[in-house]
Amino acid sequence: MSRPRILIVGAGFAGYRTARTLSRITRGRAHITLLNPTDYFLYLPLLPQVAAGVLEPRRVTVSLSDTLPDVRLVLGEADRVDLDGRTLHYTGPEGEDGTLAYDRLVLAAGSVNKLLPIPGVAEHAHGFRGLPEALYLRDHVTRQVELAAAADDPKTCAARCTFVVVGAGYTGTEVAAHGQMFTDAQVRKHPLRQGMRPRWMLLDVAPRVLPEMDEKLSATADRVLRQRGVDVRMGTSVKEATPDGVVLTDGEFVETRTLVWCVGVRPDPLVESLGLPMEKGRLLVDPHLQVPGRPELFACGDVAAVPDLEKPGSYTSMTAQHAWRHGKVAAENVAASLGLGGSRKPYRHRDLGFVVDLGGAKAAANPLGVPLSGVPAGAVARGYHLAAMPGNRVRVAADWMLDAVLPRQAVQLGLVRSWSVPLDTSSPELARVPGGPEQRQEASARSGPGAAVAGDTHDGGTGADPGQGRAGHGPAKGRPGSRATRNQPGSGTAQRRSEEELAKGRPSGEPTRNWPADEPAKGPLGGGSAKGQLGGEPARNQPGGEPARNQPGGEPARNQPGGEPARNQPGGEPAKNQPGREDDNNPPGPTSQPPADQPPPGPDTAPGPVKRSDVPDDSAKGDS
Repeated sequence: MSRPRILIVGAGFAGYRTARTLSRITRGRAHITLLNPTDYFLYLPLLPQVAAGVLEPRRVTVSLSDTLPDVRLVLGEADRVDLDGRTLHYTGPEGEDGTLAYDRLVLAAGSVNKLLPIPGVAEHAHGFRGLPEALYLRDHVTRQVELAAAADDPKTCAARCTFVVVGAGYTGTEVAAHGQMFTDAQVRKHPLRQGMRPRWMLLDVAPRVLPEMDEKLSATADRVLRQRGVDVRMGTSVKEATPDGVVLTDGEFVETRTLVWCVGVRPDPLVESLGLPMEKGRLLVDPHLQVPGRPELFACGDVAAVPDLEKPGSYTSMTAQHAWRHGKVAAENVAASLGLGGSRKPYRHRDLGFVVDLGGAKAAANPLGVPLSGVPAGAVARGYHLAAMPGNRVRVAADWMLDAVLPRQAVQLGLVRSWSVPLDTSSPELARVPGGPEQRQEASARSGPGAAVAGDTHDGGTGADPGQGRAGHGPAKGRPGSRATRNQPGSGTAQRRSEEELAKGRPSGEPTRNWPADEPAKGPLGGGSAKGQLGGEPARNQPGGEPARNQPGGEPARNQPGGEPARNQPGGEPAKNQPGREDDNNPPGPTSQPPADQPPPGPDTAPGPVKRSDVPDDSAKGDS
């Protein structure tokens, strides 16, 4: 008799716990498949410490293959679910299509950045939901402090050392608290102009910091932030974002190069395409985490509206604590529905309290309802995280001890560019890469990396009849390399530039946009391009060759992806193509248009005539 097929979508807190519990319960009696964009589980609560240089990135990741025995990992992102056919269609990491069949489906896709219809936010802000965003923020903050220390203009120095965080919830509060400590440590090595220090601003429309916590803990966090030097402004938010700063709702304009968006999250857009009853963007389930009328479909974590039996009439909140517990109950109920476990259980919970790590020895915590602050709260917060992490406990504890006795290494690694972590992405855990497949190959369910095996195909499994109901033939999610781009809710009112607009050269028209995280171009083109480049010096060490020279008057330099040898250089000399070399002796010549499928060169644009397939859709609309 063939084994039943269980498919889990997402390896966040809910999905990871579901897979781990099912592996333990079934003991090889079921074919368990886990679909996830990455090969690791990310422990999100410690992400602010990665951005502040306290923890190395791999410390907050746990390998899925190493910790989930008897679970098959498929790398990819779900595009749509055929409920009647009991199949899920996904896109692999290299753009290939795949199909997975199932007898039980557990949706635990998690959440993405929540956007509001505020002009300029989608273009000039960055979120904080994934490892690429944390790595980018760490590099960006380091760069801004170093540039500010070298700036001669006091106004420029102040703008570079002003960091605006929107959202005073758990994430925003921790980012601001750790960020202020990080930059203060940096300026001890790179002193700013006399009388200047880094300035972190924390904004929120709520009346107090951490509004979801007890007022005593909120007051503790507020006091620590203000003592550390954070400019806390409650009842205030961003009205408009520009390349040079933000306009606040009280009319003040704050010059800054950094806007961190921590306003909140929304469920993954995948559940919207199912055509099933929803509650504020979340899929409605019963107390057993099962979708009514769909015995084969379960949902948990941030994508599920789970009734709160402790507070009748309400639903459990979108927190890691609930998602982790959802996963265990979902696994037990899935196993029970297949006859592989005990009886079904409803989801009930007891509030264990919350912890907020404010950096150093400071924290705010209320374990089991007991409010704590100062060193005791710091010890409880870190002890809780070590106990909750499914791996890497020794490494995390070692990093904490080293941080207590050694200075942090403030260096730019340059691993993530600003354009690769857009705020409106539906995959914050992935950094967008330059290029990608120009044409998606038609991949069958049995071919290509991460393709389905025999146990996933239509003719395998138990042969149970498909459940009745409407199939979810919604549009594909907006993924890099996906066949169709979802109209993302919550992408703001600002218009997206189309792929054709990105491909246009701008020698005399609109200058290349400067992301808030990067140094504005210096020179004649739109604020001037550095070293005679069109729109700024291109990113170096990109896959496929050496730095693109792209000298005015000539074609792309040799050794670029798909490029041609430089010709017609002013002065008769070809480009030398040496990494880091700058031909200052060649005067600017007539400008040339880049190839039609290449974005304009700039500090955050991949070199060479590669086609960007990750441009957000023009039809994206914002959340209300």
